[in-house]
Amino acid sequence: MLTVGIVSLGCPKNQSDSEVLIGHMLEAGMTLTADPREADAVVVNTCSFILDARKESLDAISEMAKEAKRRRKSAKPLKIVVAGCMPQRYGEKIREMIPQADAFIGIDELEKISPLIEKLCGNAGKPLAKDGRVPVAVSKRPRYIPDYSTPRARLTLPHIANVKIAEGCNHGCAFCAIPGIRGKHRSRAIADIVAEVKTLVQVNGVKEINLISQDTTYFGMDTWQKTKVGKTTKVSSEEGESLAVLLRALNRIRGDFWIRVFYTHPAHWSDELISVFAKCKKVVPYIDIPLQHISDNMLAAMKRETDGKYIRDLITKIRKGIPGAVIRSTFIVGFPGETKEDFEELSAFLGEEKFDRVGVFQYSKEENTRAALMPDQVAPAEKVRRWNATMVQLQKISRERMRSRVGEKIRVLVDEPGIARSAGDGFDVDGLVFVPKSLPVGEFAEVTVTGYKAYDLIAK
Repeated sequence: MLTVGIVSLGCPKNQSDSEVLIGHMLEAGMTLTADPREADAVVVNTCSFILDARKESLDAISEMAKEAKRRRKSAKPLKIVVAGCMPQRYGEKIREMIPQADAFIGIDELEKISPLIEKLCGNAGKPLAKDGRVPVAVSKRPRYIPDYSTPRARLTLPHIANVKIAEGCNHGCAFCAIPGIRGKHRSRAIADIVAEVKTLVQVNGVKEINLISQDTTYFGMDTWQKTKVGKTTKVSSEEGESLAVLLRALNRIRGDFWIRVFYTHPAHWSDELISVFAKCKKVVPYIDIPLQHISDNMLAAMKRETDGKYIRDLITKIRKGIPGAVIRSTFIVGFPGETKEDFEELSAFLGEEKFDRVGVFQYSKEENTRAALMPDQVAPAEKVRRWNATMVQLQKISRERMRSRVGEKIRVLVDEPGIARSAGDGFDVDGLVFVPKSLPVGEFAEVTVTGYKAYDLIAK
């Protein structure tokens, strides 16, 4: 019996892939361990979104390599498999980048993890490939997406589940390498997702379902009928699937649970979707909508498919149409060509809108993206300055928002003794609600806000 470990890095979408990896290893009769000293093999599921993510992945691999070096001549050597986004992004080049690894697998090869590990650990140090090179199993155009029947083992808390509803992305944002890594957008069938969520809620007792993908608002659109009329392509959603249709179907599942939607692209919001968020009681009014900027110059350069007026109008419609809407967004500072005026427009916009939750990133120059080749790259020191100024501004806004909530009665989900979240707080990305430790973990509770911190609430 083989003992394996896994290091899962990156976003919830990557964590979902790690759950699939673990599911297949367990199905093959392998035993999991959190201690690399006990493992026959370790899988490092990497993230390659930006430079910091790659550095974190390389650091994790280096740590595993130290243990492998220590045991090189022992009766139980450690094998290292590097999986996920880095092999998918770099292909055959990954061998030179990470010489410590014994094998590499990409996005489409997750289900091959068990036989790969069995061969590595049963090969007595012999190379797997005839040419003696470390194997790299990466498809050129990823097509894989797990379904309800896919073995998996959840890495989330018992009362939380991430459900990947689609894979890949059809957008061409100038700063983003994800389409080149994850491939074209491909949606799961609604019936398949409903079956999974039904089991999670009614069998496993899950209280919070997080719907995730690279762009959840594009869900189902890849199945819509396209017809050519002259030089124009018309798209019809008749009898097609969509996020609105999916949410209605999930809302009909019996049980007391939250449905939270992550990663909604502003270009695909519709009046119908706003109505669904408002009317479906299990869908929390949590609007995760990465806007990235508000300046028309920057939005055009970023290839975001929206402009400033569209964004402002959409935010107004969301707030008007969804009672109690909590808006979470992300923005990029220091994008190539961002002028002082562009940055000041963004700062003014954040001051006007006062979003509930905001993440700010310094632009990361990524190879094989349009933005990497653009002129007028902003100096690193200036990016840091703009980021610091924005964070100071946002912390002040957040304190004002937290202060205004004192005395409010809210429903929370308790994650661990003394720590809970409201409907407006995504797990591991937003604020917390500190509650009495006597409240049962994994259950909902009604509390009253009595105090606040910069980003968190205190309640009884």
